[in-house]
Amino acid sequence: MRDKFHYRSVYAPFFKQFIAMKQSLGYVSLRTEWVFLEFDKFFLGKNITVLGITKEQVDQWRATRINDASATIYTKYSILSQFCRYMCKNGYDSFIPRMPVNTAKNSFTPYIFSNSEMAAIFSSCDNLRLYDRHMTTIQFIIPAIVRLLYGTGLRISEALSLKNWDVDLDRRIIRIRKAKNGEERLAPLSDTLTVVLKQYLHYRDQMPVPHIGDANNFFFVSSNGSYCRSGSVYNWFRKVLSESGIPHQGNHKGPRVHDLRHSFAVHSLVKMANSGMDIYYSMPFLSTFLGHKSLGATEYYVRLTTEMHPSLLADQKSIGTYVFPKSNNLMFYGND
Repeated sequence: MRDKFHYRSVYAPFFKQFIAMKQSLGYVSLRTEWVFLEFDKFFLGKNITVLGITKEQVDQWRATRINDASATIYTKYSILSQFCRYMCKNGYDSFIPRMPVNTAKNSFTPYIFSNSEMAAIFSSCDNLRLYDRHMTTIQFIIPAIVRLLYGTGLRISEALSLKNWDVDLDRRIIRIRKAKNGEERLAPLSDTLTVVLKQYLHYRDQMPVPHIGDANNFFFVSSNGSYCRSGSVYNWFRKVLSESGIPHQGNHKGPRVHDLRHSFAVHSLVKMANSGMDIYYSMPFLSTFLGHKSLGATEYYVRLTTEMHPSLLADQKSIGTYVFPKSNNLMFYGND
């Protein structure tokens, strides 16, 4: 425990135990440590000596946070709710507060495509037709890049930044060099996805563009060999959604290209759980695969998955259910 997080209340040993448990699961706990310091000072100030957090204590603490933004309050309630569940698990009855509504303006709920919707999307991608000649069109990359985004969970910026030398189809590996968090990672390719990318290369390399296959050139290019813009991919994706019968709600409600990444994450967790893996202990694998800096960015997928597939949670026996936050109005922030 860091020296600056010196807890002194009756809950001090439990704060330390809870943080140690989170860290053992790969969770970066700095935010939790700071919030616990606030709770610790509150319990000291109220001269609390009996273990077991009450509703009255929660209400009294909340009354002291009049200057906190809604997103900050939401985060603190999430941590408090986790800790109260942990105390209950250890035999100390505690009130578990309900999560408040998060009114942050940049929050959104991801759209998770169903398996049938993904099949329709793939079919629509394959049936796209170009009725006018445009030397800068990227229509021919759409079937491959949509399958790549869904099959690997790459961000669209990562996929469009790939160079030829980053894609090793013989070893079935993609190297992501320009990741959002600045760290390189590898993404394995399935047999079927490898076949799709080989087909794309076969037709791409027949275009009369000089040096199109050079190692340092972009893997995905327009018909004149220029760099592909994410906005162009988004426009084609809108057409694919329309052809697939999936309504686009607009006003930042999606579905968006980035929701292919969210769908990959949820579908991966479902597949791992159905194969017998504990859904919470699967998180480090998914977190690494997605390129998250910590499990904090991945834990939302667990809650989203268990809300969509409640039968999965019923089969989980892990202590992890008391470590990760339960949300009644699950939100995502930014394009993780």
